[in-house]
Amino acid sequence: MAVQNSAREAEYMTAAEVADHYRLPLQTIYTWRYKGTGPKAVKLGRHLRYRRSEVERWADEQASARS
Repeated sequence: MAVQNSAREAEYMTAAEVADHYRLPLQTIYTWRYKGTGPKAVKLGRHLRYRRSEVERWADEQASARS
């Protein structure tokens, strides 16, 4: 069961984890959310989370748009 929970937790990232992953200021992630330009987030109760697959999809989309 612990392995399953770890895998499930890895599916979602906090805004801080997204910022750390891309070496960006946390405020940038919040600004993108406010402007609607960043990866889509979900609210789980009062908590904001990003699906790892959505963040990666969004990053790939940004990279191909710039090429």
